[in-house]
Amino acid sequence: MTNNKKLLDWIEECKALTCPDEIVWITGEEAQLEALRAEAVSTGEMIKLNEEKLPGCYLHRTAENDVARVESRTLICTSKKEDAGPTNNWMAPDEAYAMLKDILRGSMKGRKMYVVPYIMGPASSPFSKVGIELTDSIYVVLNMKIMTRMGDIALKELGDEGDFVKCLHGKCNVDPEKRYIVQFPEDNTIWSVNSAYGGNVLLGKKCFALRIASYMGHKEGWMAEHMLILGLTNPKGEKKYVAAAFPSACGKTNLAMLIPPSILGDYKVETVGDDIAWLRVGDDGRLWAINPEAGFFGVAPGTNEKTNFNALESTKKNTIFTNVALCPDGTVWWEGLTKEPPKEAIDWLGKPWTPESGTKAAHPNSRFTAPAINCPCISPEFDKPQGVPISAIIFGGRRAKTAPLVYQSFDWDHGVFVGATMASETTAAAAGAVGVVRRDPMAMIPFCGYDMADYFQHWIDMGKKIPNPPKIFHVNWFRQDENGHFMWPGFGDNLRVINWILDRCDDKASASKTAIGYIPEPSDINIDGLDLDMDTLKELLSVDKEIWKSEIDGISEFFAKFGDKLPEGIKEQLEALKERLND
Repeated sequence: MTNNKKLLDWIEECKALTCPDEIVWITGEEAQLEALRAEAVSTGEMIKLNEEKLPGCYLHRTAENDVARVESRTLICTSKKEDAGPTNNWMAPDEAYAMLKDILRGSMKGRKMYVVPYIMGPASSPFSKVGIELTDSIYVVLNMKIMTRMGDIALKELGDEGDFVKCLHGKCNVDPEKRYIVQFPEDNTIWSVNSAYGGNVLLGKKCFALRIASYMGHKEGWMAEHMLILGLTNPKGEKKYVAAAFPSACGKTNLAMLIPPSILGDYKVETVGDDIAWLRVGDDGRLWAINPEAGFFGVAPGTNEKTNFNALESTKKNTIFTNVALCPDGTVWWEGLTKEPPKEAIDWLGKPWTPESGTKAAHPNSRFTAPAINCPCISPEFDKPQGVPISAIIFGGRRAKTAPLVYQSFDWDHGVFVGATMASETTAAAAGAVGVVRRDPMAMIPFCGYDMADYFQHWIDMGKKIPNPPKIFHVNWFRQDENGHFMWPGFGDNLRVINWILDRCDDKASASKTAIGYIPEPSDINIDGLDLDMDTLKELLSVDKEIWKSEIDGISEFFAKFGDKLPEGIKEQLEALKERLND
């Protein structure tokens, strides 16, 4: 399979630790994968769905105690605690390795160890990186086929001397008390134990593509970000790309697969990526981006033809569904898929269910793993090794009163500050109290693989390396009126705001300077066809200085946790904002 000695030696180490009965190299060939699917069906690990209605699709159920990412047991293990920073859970590497070895020792007896080579990013791209995941789960193998470029193509990319990210996953006993997802950034290593849920075990995703890659980018001079990548072609045929970061429940997936309102003319919107972007400075002095993934790992509940037609279409073939309900005709269902629920189904726990059961048919965090090529709006540049040039970076949050519909930063450093102060207010759907402000800089709090103060400095430093940097904006689709009603329609109509953003990138649109940044002239936002008057639009674009003065307290409290490591550039931006608000 390979002559890469580092890889072969590492596999032998892991084999000696976990003691599998057999080692199976995954080539990526369809015949091998089809045999694995059949084996998973025969053991009950997966259920084959209706071949006519959902060709190539399967259902998987995880253990009841294993249904989501476990942030409290996600560790960043660096030799110095301060290098992990105050927003990560830290453990000394030697201590973590010893703990994990005790858990993994002999855990694959009676099982097969699958060797899964994969590439994050297109083959032969200067952006891309190779990973190897060792796992005892067929579910992981088949998901990694969807989410990455997997198999012999990755071994070819690796070559005999190439380096790789070492990923070891063991289901063990799926014991929640001994469940850990552990990143060792200094060793290019990820170990995951006692989970079989996708977000904890598909180690190419958040673990590699963000936590390890963000550390790599910091050391190597590029960026790994929790961002969608969107291509937009206006009716004149002018094409631009934007990258955008949103915390959860802020409209990220919908924007990534946006359907333009017909009233805006012949607009074309194409998805390059829905979740993660790797960005580098190109030879032309612009920032270029790739999507390192090959599939979508999306939340099922709430996804339907109206909320996200393109995401739903992506799931119609060759998709793995996790923890959704099984219908009598061999299709699947989840809350929000249709107005009327099925009369009967088998719920995500494998129990008979009806609408009268008083329980959810699908788990609230149930998922679909779908190939990106299934998406009707997938970009032809999706697989381009050189990536796409980014004209604008957009940050977003969910704020009832504070942030206007859209504003532009004064410059790159101010844009970093805007991203560093990103926040959302909790909703009734989120755990805990409603209206609590949660700070999530660049939507990276759970995913930054090193000290976030250093991460902020890296952003500032990157600005000095980009001769023609993207312009930076902030959006808030969730502004509310005095009765608590959303003032902006959202969904496809968000393109009306993106239109202004793109015009600003070309200096085609005007703006007014405020204490927080540049906001549009109301006349520059096209509201034709909307049930929205000019006074409401003006309110959406308003900046209340008194509200922002109280916001300063929350920002200062959050920044205080970084102590002396908070970059001077961030401190200066905070002081400048205070001065503008008091001016």
